Amino acid sequence: MDISRKINATPCAQLLLFCLFLSCAQQQSLSKNKLNDLPTLAPPNGRLAILADGNSPDPDDLGGTAVSLALLRAAGLTHRLVHYAHSCDLVISRRISKRAEIERHALMQSSCDVTARRWGGYEALTFYDAKWQQEKVVQDLSKAIMASTEDDPLWIVEAGEPDIIGFALDATSAEKHPYVYVLTHHPANDNAGDYYTWQQILDFGIREVRIPDQNTQLKVDLHKWDWARDHPDTRIQQIWLQGKTAEIDDVVGFQRGKWDCSDAGMVLYWITGAHNGGLREGTVEDVKALLLNYIIKNPE
Repeated sequence: MDISRKINATPCAQLLLFCLFLSCAQQQSLSKNKLNDLPTLAPPNGRLAILADGNSPDPDDLGGTAVSLALLRAAGLTHRLVHYAHSCDLVISRRISKRAEIERHALMQSSCDVTARRWGGYEALTFYDAKWQQEKVVQDLSKAIMASTEDDPLWIVEAGEPDIIGFALDATSAEKHPYVYVLTHHPANDNAGDYYTWQQILDFGIREVRIPDQNTQLKVDLHKWDWARDHPDTRIQQIWLQGKTAEIDDVVGFQRGKWDCSDAGMVLYWITGAHNGGLREGTVEDVKALLLNYIIKNPE
């Protein structure tokens, strides 16, 4: 007896096959729509360095770090990231206890290492702790500055205090500084240095790249990231956990109810063209489109 013919003749089986076909078609359509809605990826020439804090009272760099690394992976640009250091707040604030400070260093290192491992592409990169490994961090960033040329500049994302940037610029040749772009979005970072003012950073002869405050579009109500919390892919869930960890922080209260990846807006700006048409005010929808389309193409 031909069992396959018997199954094909069964109305329930036919309905099931139709539903499966419809589901696949909808998924393909969804995938195409997401691809069509993707922000244009057009990074400028050069390499990228990121200096984040996260050990300061504001824990938003937990989510910002995870999103930044995932965005670079989704854009196929992990090889362009040549330096990443977190906890760049070199003088402990009175607003955070010593124990909480130590905890933040561990959380930031975890955000770096776990995101990098889960998303991949960062096998050759060391994620440094700027406060606890200051000498190595300055040396590594200085090396990246000294490798800069007109055709291969260094873009430094200032996602924290500017002191490490100042130390590295001070340790390098002035002839290299015109090939260094420092990307910033908030004066709270610029003016928070304990060793360098923002004007002193500018006086080194670097190129300032200032975009609007990214908090307006990327510090959002928590429910706007439910899509990540509920997504079946654990890489997306891991991103959500980093932002949720910041949201429930008990050192500050201003992250409650918010999912904040504001500093990742500078990375979004860079991968979409920087000063040549980049997204100056990227949104959660832009982040979502890039990450989900990567997930569709690269399932676990």
